[in-house]
Amino acid sequence: MLKARIAVFVSGGGTNLQALINAQKNGIIKDGEIVLVVASKKDAYALTRAQQNGIASEVVLRKDFDSQDSYEGKLIDLLDENKIDLIVLAGFMSILSGSFTGRYDGRIINVHPSLIPSFCGKGFYGLRVHQAALEYGVKVTGATVHFVNEVTDGGQIILQRAVYVQDGDTPETLQRRVMEEAEWKILPEATQQICKEIAGGR
Repeated sequence: MLKARIAVFVSGGGTNLQALINAQKNGIIKDGEIVLVVASKKDAYALTRAQQNGIASEVVLRKDFDSQDSYEGKLIDLLDENKIDLIVLAGFMSILSGSFTGRYDGRIINVHPSLIPSFCGKGFYGLRVHQAALEYGVKVTGATVHFVNEVTDGGQIILQRAVYVQDGDTPETLQRRVMEEAEWKILPEATQQICKEIAGGR
């Protein structure tokens, strides 16, 4: 059975990319293969992770294009050239339009560092999510993997995992624990789940 071909979109350090690479090596992702990493920043450390693991990578900067359409046209060309079946957004900070997400309906997933519908949507990313959770006083937070549509963090939920907030947590300590206990586990699990469906449906 042919494996589903995965593109991972990144903007920063690539810790979730590393979790996916590790899961592929460990046989957790067995029906998919990461064949392309696309970065929205030239200095994203995720590019180094891709290089170290022999994965092709491309940098596509929004500022290099005069419109969202031309920017997304470049992304579509890359995805077509590499025969991509599934796009995984792993800390990708560039906005994708409804026409782009609609083109890949059911084929783009994202991990968000809260239990959606809490602390999600426009403006909720990175440490801001954990700051908001702590300010609100929640006792349980976590992470969510969901399909991507035209609404920020609005797509159908695939997997969630809860993480307890501890006394004395800072946004930084909470972020780290949510990554370790939730994001790095459910993102590979969800990726495998979707890849199995894609591979089985060929």
